[in-house]
Amino acid sequence: MKEKITAFLHTLGMYDYFLFGSALFLFLLFLILAMLLRHRFFLAIILLLLGFTLLMFTPTVGYVELHKYLYKNTLVLDSYKKLHFTQVVVINGSLHNISRFDFKECLIEVSAYKITKNKYKNFIYKLKPFQKISIVEKDIHKNEIRSFKILMEPFVYQKDFNISLGASCR
Repeated sequence: MKEKITAFLHTLGMYDYFLFGSALFLFLLFLILAMLLRHRFFLAIILLLLGFTLLMFTPTVGYVELHKYLYKNTLVLDSYKKLHFTQVVVINGSLHNISRFDFKECLIEVSAYKITKNKYKNFIYKLKPFQKISIVEKDIHKNEIRSFKILMEPFVYQKDFNISLGASCR
């Protein structure tokens, strides 16, 4: 757990620290206003609840939305094919940097999941893929399209499956 927290802290940028600092500042501001207006009980309670709500939701929702905006990319699955004589699936795709910044690195995650005729089971299978693999692409410039090829092995699943892609860049 300690490694995950330190890895997360190392990936934070200047905008993230500004977001977290402003959330803490707004919480303290509402807390001080609630203490100053303690004689107006309902107003103080509303300010206190608003401060705690901002403290809880601003960092999480703001972090996700900020990264969607700053590190916008498009990930396209070009093809995937299960090879017959080996236990390998070859996945070809491309990553397009459509943000205003150069990416230092992008973590591309590929997941394989089962498919059935039941749409509810398909939804559950997407949440819990049976095999995952990830690669890191470094130094992707603005408007650059980077092609990649991933070999997912050992791949022993014999029935129908789908592949999904995800990328988180910084």
